[in-house]
Amino acid sequence: MSTSRFASYPSLAGKGVFITGGAAGIGAELVLQFASQGAKVAFVDRDAAAAQATIDRCVAAGASHAPLFFELDLLDIAALQQACADSEAALGGVHVLVNNAANDDRHDWRDVTVEYWDERINTNLRHYFFAIQALAPGMIAAGAGSIVNIGSSSYMMQEDMFPGYAIAKSAVEGITRTMARTFGQHGIRVNTVLPGWVPTERQLTKWWSPEAEEQTMKDQALKYRIMPDQFAQMVLFLAADDGAGCTAQHFLVDGGRF
Repeated sequence: MSTSRFASYPSLAGKGVFITGGAAGIGAELVLQFASQGAKVAFVDRDAAAAQATIDRCVAAGASHAPLFFELDLLDIAALQQACADSEAALGGVHVLVNNAANDDRHDWRDVTVEYWDERINTNLRHYFFAIQALAPGMIAAGAGSIVNIGSSSYMMQEDMFPGYAIAKSAVEGITRTMARTFGQHGIRVNTVLPGWVPTERQLTKWWSPEAEEQTMKDQALKYRIMPDQFAQMVLFLAADDGAGCTAQHFLVDGGRF
């Protein structure tokens, strides 16, 4: 398996895992990594073709459970809620939620309309809360669970290239800390993992330039790219029993950029 150089987490085997935005990029890597641990994975995304490629990749890697895919737009909260319910039924419960889906399109603050602002917040923040609302009751009933919210170091950058995205991502920290206190009494952990620059296909196609990479390497303590499979390892650790002592925290996986 492509994941064999990393740690194995026996506590993830057979666990139900729900991932948003799992068709491509970091999300697809998370689907692969959890499936390779023997977890039963369900994921949602808008891109059915990319989702099938991710499922095929998991099967080719030897996953014991082929991931379950639901095609939907996360702006449609009712569809998300239904996918959560269907996943719980199909997987025998959801023990791990990874809120990952986001969109970091660049925009100038001068051009932001009320409609675009609402779209940025709804795309990058709102569904995090409603996925938690849908799946936390099952975790409460089980007396355990792990919620991992994928944040972004973008709001730490103090760069004016996507204010709607950066502001929404900063609020992920508020969701994590608030819900960690709410659910701690039930044995449910809530954490944030923040990537730095992770060179997914989208990033390389839309935003990469030699100048940007040179600046990133200057900013990072580690002078190499942080790849999606490396980023995923922190998420696995927090989802597994190995991260049992961690909640209400944020973990940067950015090569020492911040």
